[in-house]
Amino acid sequence: MGLADLLEIQPGVTAVIGSGGKSTLLQALGRELAVRNRVLLCTTTRIRPFPQIPCARTVADLEALRREHRLLCAGTPVPDSGKLTAPESSVLQLAAWFDYVLIEADGSAQRPMKAHAPYEPVIPEEANQIICVVGASGFGKPIVEAAHRPERYARLANTEETAPVTPETEAAVLLVERLHHRVLVNQAETLERLYLARDLADRLDCPVLAGSLQRGVYEECL
Repeated sequence: MGLADLLEIQPGVTAVIGSGGKSTLLQALGRELAVRNRVLLCTTTRIRPFPQIPCARTVADLEALRREHRLLCAGTPVPDSGKLTAPESSVLQLAAWFDYVLIEADGSAQRPMKAHAPYEPVIPEEANQIICVVGASGFGKPIVEAAHRPERYARLANTEETAPVTPETEAAVLLVERLHHRVLVNQAETLERLYLARDLADRLDCPVLAGSLQRGVYEECL
């Protein structure tokens, strides 16, 4: 079973939030789905263009490239940053042009864990599913090192910023925020991390998939 099937990705708009592999997930899903469909990767915040994936930076670019490629990235250049923000076209229009629109809907400052500020994530109303990515490499590290917005993370988990990230603290944050429909625990390349991912799954009330996007190996945590 492919990753898209395991995550039950449906045609239309899917938003990806969290930390520890959002961009990698978008690329993996995009390449898999584009075998038979038209797929667009984009953002509602900021991302870097995806290597080796054609990128449309204007509506004219998008009009031309979507006729030639099954898999595209689209976004508006952010001056002097090398990054892209949301495309010029509306999400509704993008969904009419592509079978699947996969949107990275927040940032994480390259930390494996995250707590969201009140203005995050930026989820389009057209999204039919929200997937939260969690980086298993953060387990065991102090919250202040592992989490983006560590002070908020610690407050939501009812602990100190110096405390280690555990399945219990991560579950507490996810259950308080309730921003997602399912969770992907990425970076679970070792047996220890896989056990921790299973422990996290036991504490949640949503579907959880654990494994490694880099290795392409996953298990459903039931």
